Amino acid sequence: MSIVAQPDKGLEPGRGIIVFMKNNAPTPAITVFGIPNCDTVKKARLWLQDQGLSYHFHDFKKDGVPPAALAHWMQAVGWEVLLNRKGTTWRKLDAALQATVSGAASAAALMLAQASVIKRPVVQWPDGRITVGFTPERFADLLP
Repeated sequence: MSIVAQPDKGLEPGRGIIVFMKNNAPTPAITVFGIPNCDTVKKARLWLQDQGLSYHFHDFKKDGVPPAALAHWMQAVGWEVLLNRKGTTWRKLDAALQATVSGAASAAALMLAQASVIKRPVVQWPDGRITVGFTPERFADLLP
């Protein structure tokens, strides 16, 4: 497998995303979605770097939550897994607003409006699998 840098319109000049090449055919890179100051996101990113793996980081604070990606994640893992009801952001929400989250549509609306309620990190692996959260053991099992 070889690694080739590919330019990405959304990045600063001179930066790019990494595309893994297998049998001269590109495969998607690892994409980590989250917030840079989240401790779990920091641990996941450091773990990937320590394994020598390149990845693209999508910052929810700067770039928002891609609606199509959110729909895909919800289909892959379920809205209940994505919605972090244990986090500070959820606990700070008004009880009436919390009570309105009763299904996929209301959860998606909240996650799009307040990205900090999404459990992090969300990772899209080269084979298309989606994971939420981080443990070194789970990531090791998912290596390309």
